Amino acid sequence: MYFHKGAPNCKAATRGGAGYIGAEMKGFPEHLSLSLIICLSCFFLLTSAQSRAQDAQNKPAYEAPQAIPNSTPNTDTTAGNAPGNLAQPSGPLADPNYVLGPEDVINIDVFNVPELSKNVRVANDGMISLPLIGRVQAAGLTAEELRKELADKWGENYLQDPQVTVFINEFKAKPVSVIGAVEKPGLYSLTGQRNLIEVLSMAGGFGKKSTSPAGRTVVITRKSGFKDLQPVDGMHVRGPDQIEVDLNRLLYTRDEALNIEIKPLDIISVSKADVVYVSGAVKRPGGFVLEDRPSITVLQAITMAEGFTGSAAKGGARILRTNQDGSRTEIPVNLIKIQKGKAEDITLAANDNLYVPESKGKFVGQQATQTGMSALTGWLIWVH
Repeated sequence: MYFHKGAPNCKAATRGGAGYIGAEMKGFPEHLSLSLIICLSCFFLLTSAQSRAQDAQNKPAYEAPQAIPNSTPNTDTTAGNAPGNLAQPSGPLADPNYVLGPEDVINIDVFNVPELSKNVRVANDGMISLPLIGRVQAAGLTAEELRKELADKWGENYLQDPQVTVFINEFKAKPVSVIGAVEKPGLYSLTGQRNLIEVLSMAGGFGKKSTSPAGRTVVITRKSGFKDLQPVDGMHVRGPDQIEVDLNRLLYTRDEALNIEIKPLDIISVSKADVVYVSGAVKRPGGFVLEDRPSITVLQAITMAEGFTGSAAKGGARILRTNQDGSRTEIPVNLIKIQKGKAEDITLAANDNLYVPESKGKFVGQQATQTGMSALTGWLIWVH
């Protein structure tokens, strides 16, 4: 019911009589329903907040995933997939069909039996020594074949359904030598089937121009020979155990017949680029690398040396050539006739030295002119 303080207000409130009071009573349920809804909403909000806070206190910061039992042994021998050994040693990716050999280093892991897990090196006789089962033949088997062999031997008398993992840490049984004009010459191990371009990439590619630029050929030497190899264009058989491949054709024609498969113990030798030398009365004497050219002529060499100096004796040039037996040959060259087309432009061989002498008369004249100019300059300075 609605009341007012003070007599005037009470008097005013009584005006209208029962109709006024009835109107006030009619609005009362509406006010009650609104208040009830607000109270219930606040109650549910508070209850929900308390519940979430309680759940947050009871819930751990991190819930470890539950292990799922697996009755089937894990036969994946790649890194990171061994049961119970998530931190496998890193190593080069191997072909699943890679056959183990002497000097290979392998990691053997037995799930839940750390006493049997170890790193072993394959001995020269192809055997490895392991706890309980002693010496086991490893050479000639793949990692998967060795895994099954070890699981059978340990499962005969010692373990029930052993889960064994074999991982190859170091590949040492199939070395290949890469020498010559490559960035990182050395001994590399074949971890699977590899072709010529792949092995050259393993050695860092060809040498840089500033260090040891590559030439035009690569020679592969194989002790067992190339009996089944069919020669193609760009390939030269130098002997029963040696072939030569043209690098330009190998890289730019993409002829698969030139990109041969590399075998263990092969020796790959990348030739160094030929060099010719220009010395004497030229503007830029020095050695010039023949990277993409099979040969170079005398005039081309002079152009690379930026031409003659003013005192060059063009008619008295000569080529200094060192023969294979160490002897030295001098070949006279008349550059005046060659420039006029009256003589053949001679082709230079690798390591030839084109020497252009200075003309004594021109040299003396130039020296006299320089001396006179110096004296005249000094006199003018003294006069002024």
